Amino acid sequence: MTRTTDHTVPDRHGQNLYTTDGELLRLLPLYLDARLLAHMQPHFERLGALAGGPLDELAHLADRNPPTLSVRTRTGLDEQRVIKHPAYVEMERLALSEFGLAAMSHREDTLGWQGKMPPVVKYVLTYLFVQAEFGLCCPVSMTDSLARTLRKFGSPELVARFLPRFQSLDFDTLAQGAMFMTEQAAGSDIAATATRARQDDAGQWRLDGDKWFCSNPDADFAMVLARPDGAPAGMKGVSLFLLPRRLDDGSLNHYRIVRLKDKLGTRSMASGEIRLEGAVAYLVGEAGRGFQQMADMVNNSRLSNGVRAAGLMRRAVAEAEFVASERRAFGRRLDQMPLMQRQLQKLRLPAEQARSMVFQTAMALARNDGGDASAYPLLRILTPLIKFRACRDARKVTGDAMEVRGGCGYIEEWTDPRLVRDAHLGSIWEGTSNIVALDVIRAVQRENSLPALQAHFGALLAEAEIAPGFAAALRGAMERAVALALRAAQDGGDVLARQAASALYHCASAIAMAWEGARAGSAQRVQWAQAVLLHRVLPRDPLSADVVPADWNS
Repeated sequence: MTRTTDHTVPDRHGQNLYTTDGELLRLLPLYLDARLLAHMQPHFERLGALAGGPLDELAHLADRNPPTLSVRTRTGLDEQRVIKHPAYVEMERLALSEFGLAAMSHREDTLGWQGKMPPVVKYVLTYLFVQAEFGLCCPVSMTDSLARTLRKFGSPELVARFLPRFQSLDFDTLAQGAMFMTEQAAGSDIAATATRARQDDAGQWRLDGDKWFCSNPDADFAMVLARPDGAPAGMKGVSLFLLPRRLDDGSLNHYRIVRLKDKLGTRSMASGEIRLEGAVAYLVGEAGRGFQQMADMVNNSRLSNGVRAAGLMRRAVAEAEFVASERRAFGRRLDQMPLMQRQLQKLRLPAEQARSMVFQTAMALARNDGGDASAYPLLRILTPLIKFRACRDARKVTGDAMEVRGGCGYIEEWTDPRLVRDAHLGSIWEGTSNIVALDVIRAVQRENSLPALQAHFGALLAEAEIAPGFAAALRGAMERAVALALRAAQDGGDVLARQAASALYHCASAIAMAWEGARAGSAQRVQWAQAVLLHRVLPRDPLSADVVPADWNS
């Protein structure tokens, strides 16, 4: 009889996802001030331990027990509420209250640090959290993004009245946010928005209409796009409104959650359909500029989506690496076999590209929010680039990583199926791949973002002490990618949008990785940058072995 200990199935559960991530530990000193990094170290370590164990268990429970909709109280009152599993509520407490993931960008003190936290800190924490739980990170991002949009465009009275609830870390009083934008007929075509906004006799705005896909439907507040009576057709007639869940007297606002969605992934978090029936709302910013103002919220959510995709890939790759290092077959560990080594390398590349682009985009966001006008066109193009490419890569990486675990990887007791299901969300929400690739081209056309992109990554390349031949190859590839993007920005060039977006992303990430490798003394990271250029940018013969050019290493 064979003992079970003779054939142990490798299980990584209980590992600290921060302290076991050597690349993250090497990169953080490049992007965070030493004093802040020292302050955040115990918080990163604590969240890494939670994500590798207790938080992962909560996420599994919440995924297996999705929320339900209660439409009436037991006494017959029409009081709708989304009933969440206790595991999900505990994750809400950890994310929103204990770690302050949604509030930290809007506070002067978080996690014991006095002053504004730079975006890098928030995204590193998100990167760790999402490796255990993806679904909740959507409401967290929307809450953060709503507060940002409210601060940026809301009247002083509106900001003073509602922002404090988004700055709160008290779990019983803090507010969650959402955005109700999608309609059945309109979809991504915001100009076709049909939801109506009218003013009653007291001058209060009222909203009527249906919103088709609303995540976090019972949020305390939502940003809503609607067309005021008498407004022109098209985009110029759409305005932005803040919709409270409850009115001043504590009663529910005049809208209903019609039903909850039965989704492929993010099953822990509720998404629903909303019917607005004269709902009280507040105009945000200038009438007729709703889409431009909502775009700020959407772009912030798109960046968060890219961060989440990077985190999913990291978790998937780390699981595959662990299995390959622990599992033995045919007398050897899996990671000693050349074909498995090649497979793992193909998984690591997109995961590490996304990690580098998270840091680069977060730094651009910090510069932009700090008043550096030159950072805006860079941020404007990096955001859709990471949303487009990292989210698409996550779908393949999570699927291929699942294969490394073999048959167990297909079983819902393990994380792999949940990672695969959740990974498909990124390419759909906040804009499908086509929409976001076209947004890259809009950044080229309207914000003149290509010179900013070239200047930034050209400066990184100039700082990177790498072989001249490799530096020249990176520079030449970026020049060709820029030329392709310029062609895509011309009349009739839309068909090239996805190709151009991928090219810009791969070149930018390869340069960033080469810079990081040179600065951190990581030959491995420079080699990954070479592999990105070789496999994802330059032409290659599929019938020949891959060879790194000799002058890339001398």
